[in-house]
Amino acid sequence: MPRPDRDRWLALGILGLVLLLVYALTIHWWWTQPQLELRRQLIDLRDQELRLRMTVAQRDDIVKRMEDLQAAEADNPGFLPEASAELATAALVGRLEAVVENASPSSDSCQLTQRTPARTRTNERFRRVQIEVRLRCGTQELAAILHALESERPTLFVDNLSILMRRGRGVNAEMAGALDVSFALYGYLRHRGDQDA
Repeated sequence: MPRPDRDRWLALGILGLVLLLVYALTIHWWWTQPQLELRRQLIDLRDQELRLRMTVAQRDDIVKRMEDLQAAEADNPGFLPEASAELATAALVGRLEAVVENASPSSDSCQLTQRTPARTRTNERFRRVQIEVRLRCGTQELAAILHALESERPTLFVDNLSILMRRGRGVNAEMAGALDVSFALYGYLRHRGDQDA
């Protein structure tokens, strides 16, 4: 004997499954999923707007910090003060000549035999200005020259240092014991520019 209550519940259960299947196959992908995606995008945009508003609120502080950094950078004595590589090279040669002259007790105790501008192909943030140096002098004079070059402002660097002891006889006896020194001397300009020095 059929039971109407049981059949009714069974029919309702089957109807519910059919409706759930229809929802899952049609309405969920056509309506609900796009709405969920729009909700996620809305949350992302709201978070992005909040971050932008916070950044805008900090604008005055950021501008002040940038101005402080630019002022500190302008006063930085570590860079070569000249505006171009050519001027910086000439100033570098002049400074080297003055340092060698100051370190020499007499005109023949230390001789600057070469000061050649060198082109650099290094990929660095700042533009390098470099000269190749060769000199002949004693140990004390060399120490004074290197100390003066590397300890004063603007900041200069000595690289590829090579020191050879000279042994002289006869005509060159007065230069016996002198050191034959070669090195690269370089500094940096504040702005890189388009071409390397």
